[in-house]
Amino acid sequence: MTLSQKIRSKLTRTAKNLLMDLRHTLGMYEGFYRSARGSRILVYHGICERDHLKFNTLFLTRKTFELHLKFYKKYFNVISLDDYYQKKFSNDKFNICLTFDDGFANNHKYVWPLLEKYQMPATFFITAIQAAGYDILWNDFLTIASKYGPNKLHFKGEFYTKDRHNKYISTFNGLSLADRLGGYGFDEKAEMMKELYPLAPFKTKQSDKDYWLQMTTEQIKELSASTFVTIGAHSYYHNDLARIDIHDAAEELSLSKGYLEHIIKKPITSFAFPYGSYNNEVIETAKSAGYEQLLATEFNSAEDYKDPSMRKRLTVNPFISVNNQMRATITGSYE
Repeated sequence: MTLSQKIRSKLTRTAKNLLMDLRHTLGMYEGFYRSARGSRILVYHGICERDHLKFNTLFLTRKTFELHLKFYKKYFNVISLDDYYQKKFSNDKFNICLTFDDGFANNHKYVWPLLEKYQMPATFFITAIQAAGYDILWNDFLTIASKYGPNKLHFKGEFYTKDRHNKYISTFNGLSLADRLGGYGFDEKAEMMKELYPLAPFKTKQSDKDYWLQMTTEQIKELSASTFVTIGAHSYYHNDLARIDIHDAAEELSLSKGYLEHIIKKPITSFAFPYGSYNNEVIETAKSAGYEQLLATEFNSAEDYKDPSMRKRLTVNPFISVNNQMRATITGSYE
């Protein structure tokens, strides 16, 4: 796609979204929401007070998230993940299931009180990175450190420079440092954090904690005690399980399950693939580890629709209005 085509496409999407917002304001979608039937699993990530796109393009503000919940309360039937798998759907409303990935402390701080307020269930997929001695996921570390770090970086024999999105790009092959590390295990990622942090000590900025801090074991335990919360696993190190050695993936699947079960004293039977990435070998390994519910985003093949353990999820879009998000939730598309 050429630059002019990209610009036209973006302008077309913007105009379409503005038109839909106008129709919402005029009440033209009221019948659409009330007559909608079907089901969808949604995936959220971080929630913050303000400046939600400061580091992560998957964050929402607490205010926007609460508007989502108000909308759900009015038009949708919100059910737990277990009920979704058992197809305990309403025939009178569109059914949705709320899930949260990555185990951010901001989920405990902002999401949990709102779930209690609006009496809605949700599942939180949490890593075991705390057990490895870290309070941040490697990809969040790299994203934030890249913003504050130097314009040029040398890591493991390669030079990287920042692009306009503050991503470190290799001067050798044009690949980003994040993409390169994504294919490795955690040792290389730990090395990156050790080398980069002295150049960008962002943890000293208290105002940034909502964007990266992971839940503590005590917070996980408190969350699990809520009648509205289910805890699921999201791997040990937040590695891409389809890109690392399958034996390492198997260890992550097993260790993350054991870590969470030790904390909450309940069985962990659901797993959300980090980055939505998986393959057939990872699926079978996850089942062998004791997971019965496997959550992806996009499926790899038509065969995955036939697997009773697999479900797709729609990632919430922080770049569009609440009204447009609700419409996309029903249609399953942002087009």
